[in-house]
Parts: sequence; structure tokens; C-alpha cells
Amino acid sequence: MSEPVLNSRTILEGPTRAGARAMLKAVGFTDEDLRKPIIGIANTWIEVMPCNYHLDKLADRVKEGVRAAGGTPIEFNTISVSDGISMGTEGMKASLISREVVADSIELVVRGHLFDGVVALSGCDKTIPGTVMALQRLNLPSLMLYGGTIAPGKWRGKDVTIQDVYEGIGAVGAGKMSEADLKELENVACPGAGACGGQFTANTMSTCMEAIGISPAGFNGVPALDPAKDETARNAGRLVMDLIRKDIRPDRIITRKSIENAIRALAATGGSTNGVLHLLAIARTGGIKLRIEEFDAISGKTPLIADLKPWGRFVASDLYTVGGIPLVLKRLLAAGILNGSCLTVTGKSMEESLKSIAVKEDEVRVVRQMSRPISSHGGLVILKGNLAPDGCVLKVAGHFTADQIRKNGGRKKSPPTFRGPARVFDREEDAFAAIQKGKIRAGDVVVIRYEGPAGGPGMREMLQVTAALVGAGLGDQVALMTDGRFSGATHGLMVGHVAPEAARGGPIAALKNGDLVTFDLPRRRLDVELSKSDLRKRLSKWKPPRPRYTAGVMSKYARLVSSASEGAIT
Repeated sequence: MSEPVLNSRTILEGPTRAGARAMLKAVGFTDEDLRKPIIGIANTWIEVMPCNYHLDKLADRVKEGVRAAGGTPIEFNTISVSDGISMGTEGMKASLISREVVADSIELVVRGHLFDGVVALSGCDKTIPGTVMALQRLNLPSLMLYGGTIAPGKWRGKDVTIQDVYEGIGAVGAGKMSEADLKELENVACPGAGACGGQFTANTMSTCMEAIGISPAGFNGVPALDPAKDETARNAGRLVMDLIRKDIRPDRIITRKSIENAIRALAATGGSTNGVLHLLAIARTGGIKLRIEEFDAISGKTPLIADLKPWGRFVASDLYTVGGIPLVLKRLLAAGILNGSCLTVTGKSMEESLKSIAVKEDEVRVVRQMSRPISSHGGLVILKGNLAPDGCVLKVAGHFTADQIRKNGGRKKSPPTFRGPARVFDREEDAFAAIQKGKIRAGDVVVIRYEGPAGGPGMREMLQVTAALVGAGLGDQVALMTDGRFSGATHGLMVGHVAPEAARGGPIAALKNGDLVTFDLPRRRLDVELSKSDLRKRLSKWKPPRPRYTAGVMSKYARLVSSASEGAIT
């Protein structure tokens, strides 16, 4: 094998580069250090939330692995925005935008300093696709390591997560829980470092990245504070050096086939609707053609086998104890659903990587056998219709049977899943206030618009609203649609990513209070009962609202962002 070509030689070798070497020696690097491959450790550590709080220490372990394998690590940091903290506020608009900033900032640091490889450390959910999109753009030998899930909290004899806290807020508003009980729950729900504990967006994307192969199988699922995480991080540092020697780059790993594997893993685990948004973004970053409808087609052929929160019984640390993400992937591979030929960052195919990982017997049935799935249909469907010509996303895991969501329901004409009058709100806060005041009734269709990628801007998650509906006892009695998006902790008849969005003249902008809206899962339709001419007339009178931000990053994002049906990338 020939010696790898190292970018860093351009910036570090020869008498003309004495200035660069002098600067690096000022912060402690030696001539010996600078003769080795330079590995950027892209860290998303931040002190504001548990998801990324421990990544500073994890980065030290990665650096130990890089040094042991003959490289020189250089750590740098980027940003992160906590969904759980900003939820329900104007601050939540920064969350999705942060994905682009994470990707841009990592790309700039690595390009600016000509590093030879990268290990990216992620935690809270937007940092996972953000780091991976940066690795795709750079196309250097690299991998992503997820910091791991938080342990479940314990409250009155049961496991709890941040989902329970937000549903508790709704229960207090409905008079079904005392503020003292909510405070008690708040104090124990998040017992330490790590990302939110259910199959919410962070753990969903962690699963997807192992399925794609840009994270080594078995690495991401190790919980944040498990003693094994340190050695996992060291191994990640060693592995990037192996990738340099073998010249394995992301464009060989992140392919059409490997993204399809990620969609299968998403469907099989009942993961977050945000997975659709982020996988579309990753596909577009890599120049890979992927249409939103394909999530529905793949989900329809992938059984739901993992019994995970927010709709199931178990949390991500429970999955780890029975074999973790590799157990899910092994089940899919054995059934002929997963493509085992895809290359991974281990240098082996997906099939070879999984063969080397032993998994325990799953006696508590966190992951079902393929012969006895929770549902024969995966956890997602894509709806279109006169309200969503470009599509929208619905999580069906744990809420609908395979028969309810199967095309045509086996009959010529299937009844609608839900039909009700629209209750229209032009921002999330107004919808939440209406729920808290008891103004939403069973049978209503809650519509929240002007919260899309451009209109928000930033496509806020709606956990504050959806959890309030569940906490008020309305979770199974109302429907909700939005051009914004949902937390991975959301469950119920909640349709997000409606495209085109209201701010860009999508049909959702034409809705009025009392319009009858139909959710028809078998036909994959989301419609308002208006004629084409009536809908056209309303839209012809529509005028775009004034931008909510006229300067700064929010304004720039609103001008540049694409549709949610294309991943909401800039």
C-alpha cells in the first residue's frame, strides 16, 4: 500500500512554512507532532445541556486513540443549540439553523488548516447531521461518533424521560397534575449527561449513522456515561488513522444504498420524523437523488421491530443492554431487508462488520423477531394532497395498525382516518395558549403555519404543543398539521413538514377556521374540502407576510433555505 497523500504537508513542510510551524509550536506542538498526519477533532461540546456536556472529556479519549495510532490530534469546537431548553420559545428557531452552522464551521476550520482526517463528536440531534454533512463536503478520511444516550430518570417507580416532563406541563394546564408533582418529575427526569433517552431525534440519527456506516457499528449506542464509552472513543481515534492508510472517504460510504439502509433502520425503530428531513439533507449534500416518497415505500416494506419510546416501552439504554443498534441491523440483514454490501468506516462491508459483533439474547423483547414484529409496516408514512402537494410526514409507530396505513386498505375505497374542522394558528405560541385555556376540543384539526424553514424561520419543533395535547388527554382525539416540525418525542396523529410552506404560498396558507380537513392514511392524502377553484381564489388573494427577521443569521437562512421536502438545506 502506498503512503497516503497528506493535505497537511502543504501547510507544514519546507522553509516557506516556518511561520505556520511557529504558530503551532506556540500552543505546544513539536516538530515530531507536525511530521505526523494531522487529525481534526471536531467537537460540539457545550455547557448548556446534558446532550453534549460530556464531549470535552470524550474528545480527550479520541485524542489518545489518534496518538496511539501515530497521528496528531487538534481539537476545535463548534456550536450546538438545545431543543429541550429552547422548546416553545423564539429560541427554538435557532435549532435547525444550527445544523447548517455546524456543517459550515467544521468545513471552514478543516479547509482553512488542511487537516488530513476528521473525527466529529456529536450529541444533541442537529449536531449529528450537521457534522456528517461537513464530513461529506470535506471528503477526507473521517467518521462521526455520537456521545451517547442519557440514562432514564426514575420517578415513582418508573423510567421517565424529558418527554414525560413536557407531557406533565400539559397535564398541569389541564388540571390533571399538580405543580408540586411536576417539580418532582422535573428534578429527576434527566439524571446526567447524554442525549434524550427515547428513540427521539438524537438516538434516531445515531441509529441512522450506524446504518449508513459513517459511524462504526456498536459505537454510537454505548450510553454517554457507560464506562465502555471511553474505550469506544479511543477506538474511534485509532480508526481514523486506519481510514487514512486505506484512503477510505465518505463518498464511498454515504451512497444511495447506504442511505436506504438508514431509512430502513429509521422505519424499523419507529424513529423521529426529523430523520426524514436530515436524511434528505445528507442525500442532497452528497449529490444523491432521493425523493420524499421513497421513505414511504421503504417504510412500507420494513417491519417495525423495536419497542421504543416515545410510543413504546423502552429507552435507548435498554436497547444497548440487549445488543444495541447492531441487534436491529442484524435482524434486518438476516431478513434480507438491509443491504450488507455497503462499505463502512471499519473498512469492512456492513455484513462483515455486523458478523464481528456478538449480541445478547433479548429476553425482554426490546427488539422483536422479524417473524413477530410490532407491525408489518415501518414507523413512517408520507402524505400528499391538496394541502401538501410536495409532501408531509407522519409518524405511525405505535399509533396505527398496518391495515390502517396500508394502501387502499385492501378495499376499493377506504374510510378517512380523521376528519375535522380546522383551528388555525399563525404561530406556535397561540396554539399552545389555546390548549392551555381549554379551547381545543375533541375532533379538532389544529393547524400551525408560518413555522416552516423560511417562515419561522427555522422550522420550530412543536413538542410544547403536542405534549400539551397529550397531557390534556386529547392526544388521540385531535389531529395536528404544521409546516414546522416535531420533536422525536412527539406521537399521535401529528403531521409535520407540510410543503410547500405557508410563507412561500403553500396551500396551508389558504386555510380558515372551520374548513374541513381530512387525513386519509390508506390513500396517503391530506386534503381540505375545497374545490380547486376555491383554493386557487384564496391563494390569489394571499400576500406573503413581512419577514420576522430582516438582518442577521435568521434573515439569511430564511432567504436561502430550501423546502422541507428537500431537507431544508441552504
